[in-house]
Amino acid sequence: MKHKGLDINGWLVIDKPRGMGSTEVVRRTKRIFNAKKNGHAGTLDPFATGVLPIAFGEATKLLPFVTDGRKKYEFVIQWGAATNTDDSDGEIINRCGKIPSQEEILNIIPAFIGKIKQVPPAYSAIKINGQRAYDLARKGESVDMPEREIEIYDLKFLGEEPNQQAKFEVECSKGTYVRTLGRDIALKLGTFGYLQELRRTKCGNFDLGQKILLEKLENMVYSPELLEYLLPMETFLCDITVIAVSEADAAKLKLGQSLSPKNYGVDALRGVDADSCVLRGQVEGNGCVLRGQAEGNGCVLRGQAEGNIFERGDAVSDVFKYNVDDGEEAVATFEGKLVAVVRIDNRKIAPVRVFNL
Repeated sequence: MKHKGLDINGWLVIDKPRGMGSTEVVRRTKRIFNAKKNGHAGTLDPFATGVLPIAFGEATKLLPFVTDGRKKYEFVIQWGAATNTDDSDGEIINRCGKIPSQEEILNIIPAFIGKIKQVPPAYSAIKINGQRAYDLARKGESVDMPEREIEIYDLKFLGEEPNQQAKFEVECSKGTYVRTLGRDIALKLGTFGYLQELRRTKCGNFDLGQKILLEKLENMVYSPELLEYLLPMETFLCDITVIAVSEADAAKLKLGQSLSPKNYGVDALRGVDADSCVLRGQVEGNGCVLRGQAEGNGCVLRGQAEGNIFERGDAVSDVFKYNVDDGEEAVATFEGKLVAVVRIDNRKIAPVRVFNL
């Protein structure tokens, strides 16, 4: 009889090594923890390193929130050449002797901030007529990649590097190809370029401060000590809508029943003055996990912290931004424990995925 593995719930932040695919990291961590189920958020190319959140058990139901969140990367562009993959793993297909100056680089950065258009690289996992683009490209077939809109929230030039290279940092939306960004920056500067290095430093609410090396885990024999590296499921609760429900309503959600949004001040919070409510709750870690209920008119909140300004205890509402839109997905909790992923509209709060905890 095939062994199904253990029911393990939580998050692991792997510092993915270069040369390994994201699915391989999932496979190895599943074996290390003898887990029944796991998955990853935000695919990293084998060429890239850095933050790769791995969800175990019930936490896999939260993967879309993390995958849709902002990402932050550091990357190094090699000037003067282009490759067929837009990174150092590919073959050089063009050369140019121009090496841009710092002044030229700083002058073009504003052109890449905001909503911009990208043409993803042919060597990518995007499907074209049912086939992966990289499979078609490896066969030598011409691949017509569709243009897409992405958003660059911030782009910084970090300085020149040896060997005619330059280092950058970017914060971007889901779907951004940093390889393409590096290529396009070079083209804007009148030269060619490809990524020599790519490192993700943040994915949603997960960053390098929570990381662990895969090699370290693999050197440990399975033991309760391994579980100490797992982060609680609630770790991801930052910059999303959280609804603290009653015990009775938590039971309804677990049975697949909907709740009235009026009972939780959803209508009242649309356009509410943040100074009009005071929230009492516990703030853990960097101040993004809220536990407790709102005093007064409404307990639906988007916990987007403005800076690292929280302490354990009472939080005053003017450090949060409230925003509840029709059709938005949120998370319902009872006494700080996850109950269900829900969808909010003007008629109901409906369970989408229920947590079996």
